[in-house]
Amino acid sequence: MTYFIYSVFPFRRLEKVTEKSTFGEASVEAKVLRADPDRPGDCAIKVIFAASESEAEDLLSQVREPKPGLVGDE
Repeated sequence: MTYFIYSVFPFRRLEKVTEKSTFGEASVEAKVLRADPDRPGDCAIKVIFAASESEAEDLLSQVREPKPGLVGDE
């Protein structure tokens, strides 16, 4: 399995940046990308662990439910 790094834009538009074989490499690359002052403000950098590029894009496209107890739990 591989660590894929993506730029994630509004409406779940994904752009693959690169892939790395270890988490350490992927983490360093993602931190460099996040610190780039030329990165668009509406762009998030995500690292995903997946077996293939299509699986990574599927996982990043899924809408995740909020954790129970956090919303409206004031």
